[in-house]
Amino acid sequence: MKSIPYIGNSLEHCLKFSLFTNSGCYKKFLRENLPDDIRQIGLLVMGQVIERVILKNGNTGSNSDLRWGNMDKVPWWRLRCEDDVLPNAVSMIAELLRLDNRGFTLNRATENKIVVTCRHRAILIASILKTKGIPCRVRSGFASYFPGFEGSWDHWINQYWDAKQKRWVTIDVEGCFENLRFDAFDIPKGKFDFPADTWLGIRKGLLDENKFINAGGFKGLEPVLWAIFYDFHSLMNNEIRYLHTPNYIWNKFDKLTENDFLEIDELAELLSNPDANFRKLKEVWIEKKKFRILSGSLISDRDHTKWK
Repeated sequence: MKSIPYIGNSLEHCLKFSLFTNSGCYKKFLRENLPDDIRQIGLLVMGQVIERVILKNGNTGSNSDLRWGNMDKVPWWRLRCEDDVLPNAVSMIAELLRLDNRGFTLNRATENKIVVTCRHRAILIASILKTKGIPCRVRSGFASYFPGFEGSWDHWINQYWDAKQKRWVTIDVEGCFENLRFDAFDIPKGKFDFPADTWLGIRKGLLDENKFINAGGFKGLEPVLWAIFYDFHSLMNNEIRYLHTPNYIWNKFDKLTENDFLEIDELAELLSNPDANFRKLKEVWIEKKKFRILSGSLISDRDHTKWK
């Protein structure tokens, strides 16, 4: 590939805001009104949101103790998931303040919480930590550790840089609301299934592809492929939405060739160690246009008439 100018390192990169994590006019608000302790931030964020599956199941299962709040209090006319109308950190913060102008509070009424998925919580966490000067990134993959679920389900979490320990710490703020056998604010290696390792493991015959499941019910390599691109884009500060994937794989999984799979293998090898391979990943990001031209919702490849 062609040489590219100096692009910094992964820590500098993970301090930058994206379209989705930018806190915009709320930077001062977040700095002055939210705690600096990451565990406290995570618990506080979880007190502002409702997971859509929890809302659907009501006051049963993991919410039988009302840890998420009383779902009977959520107005019937509210969207069952507000991802579509609250796509980024600014919109989520604005809506939280509209519903309760006290801001982020531990005693927020259930009916004043926003209903969002794990991607959105991860974006909100990343926005807060970046605003406070802590390198943070959103990661996409699969989690097998939630009680009551068989297999490993698509999930989005965060990693932040601990300057004292000089390491990335993996956290799952949703996990802090569950009875896990490990600390959700310092997830041990191997507990979260990152898509690069998952893809390579399936391709080498080391993992059962049917173990990996998307919330839509899809199993196997196809949802893992989606997660590869969710994770790649997130690492490049572009935390794309669920329905946005590169056009060449959009509804075309059965048409992919072995050369396509080998190309994904190469990307997965780089993603398996994103810090050591940061420059190479940035080169791929700049040079490999087909990995970045997205389709889904109202957009498609035909809207990009000149990229080829």
